[in-house]
Amino acid sequence: MLQMDANGMPDLDYINNPGGVILEAEKLLADAFSAQKAHFLVNGTTAGVQAMIMSVCNPGNKIILPRNAHKSAIGGIILSGALPVYVQPEINVELGITMGVPAASYEKALKANPDARVIFVINPTYYGYTSDLENIIKIGHQYGAAVLVDEAHGAHMYFHEDFPATAMQLGADISAASMHKTGGSLTQSSILLYKSDVISSERLQQVINLSCTSSASYLLMCSLDIARKQLAVQGRSMFQQVLEIARQTRDEINRRGEFYAFGKELTGTPGCFGFDESKLGINIRCSSLTGYQLESKLRRNYNIQMELSDLHNILGIVSLGHRYEDLDALTHALQDIARQHQYRKARPCPTMPDFPEMVVPPQQAFYSGKKRVRLSEAAGEIAGEMIMAYPPGIPAICIGERISHDFIDYIQILKEEKCELQGFADPSIEYIQVLAGC
Repeated sequence: MLQMDANGMPDLDYINNPGGVILEAEKLLADAFSAQKAHFLVNGTTAGVQAMIMSVCNPGNKIILPRNAHKSAIGGIILSGALPVYVQPEINVELGITMGVPAASYEKALKANPDARVIFVINPTYYGYTSDLENIIKIGHQYGAAVLVDEAHGAHMYFHEDFPATAMQLGADISAASMHKTGGSLTQSSILLYKSDVISSERLQQVINLSCTSSASYLLMCSLDIARKQLAVQGRSMFQQVLEIARQTRDEINRRGEFYAFGKELTGTPGCFGFDESKLGINIRCSSLTGYQLESKLRRNYNIQMELSDLHNILGIVSLGHRYEDLDALTHALQDIARQHQYRKARPCPTMPDFPEMVVPPQQAFYSGKKRVRLSEAAGEIAGEMIMAYPPGIPAICIGERISHDFIDYIQILKEEKCELQGFADPSIEYIQVLAGC
């Protein structure tokens, strides 16, 4: 790998102004994903999400986005100086997870904010559920808004008809996708897809160049090119096997009855227009364990690493590299754990705190003075940090939002369960940064 780690030169092209082999590879990438143009990203989909937002939003422009957007979207808002207008996702109370956002909610937000320049959509959520993307795109364009789509967990959906429809297929303007998550490339390598009549491709390239290194990793770019070829040539057959493995595993877990592997049966419920069957979400509310504890047991005792956990669920992603025996190991491990632990009537999920009130715009809050207060005494203060459980990286509170007692209680629960919390400057999570003088 060290011998392969070359750098920019005429024969190898330059990522900031491609005109040779990188441009050729990006044209093949665009063709594979039904896009007009495509860009290699060597700093993950975070860089793509931020580039999407900055390519459309100037300081003071409004962007309509789900409140459960990834922290990278908030980063893009801070960098661009845009003003967020949040739409609320539906909540599945039984599972304790956020779903998609109804198209009607986007239209209502656009009517209330006719000066909004852009809407931002997640396709799919971390747990695999999608909004009615086709109608959302139509509504956005009717109101003159560009449509940006976060497809961090949907790169694979372009290559099999049983997956939900994708941004480029349905007419979105730009989408960012994590090839390293579900497309088979190396970690940190992602793609940006463009097909727009309202966003300048030159502006998008300029924005990418603002933050993209001039010494891009050729290992990452080569992995993107190889992964693109594999998907273009073998993607459908490979994902047919992924779907068969995921369906078989979901059926087996549900047949045993100790846990609930949720899936397509929720399609049609609020916030669930479609479902990506490669996402293996398992609800464990009938167990005496939390999702965090179950994830830890699977890793320590059975050498099985799940994608993420929350209080009442664990999530696995069935990928191109999985075999039937891998998922058999999971079902047998779950059965073994079920024999060891008490089961009871499903307990209610703790009420998720209401999404906080934005008091100070994110960019202004970022540059404001801060002070440190005890988390337990922070109710009523304005957050000076963006706090989230990771994964999935969805902020429980964003910078500039008012801290509530419910938020403090929720963070204390996550802290007691030893959830991975990020954003706190204080590693002990006893103190939180708030805006001074607010």
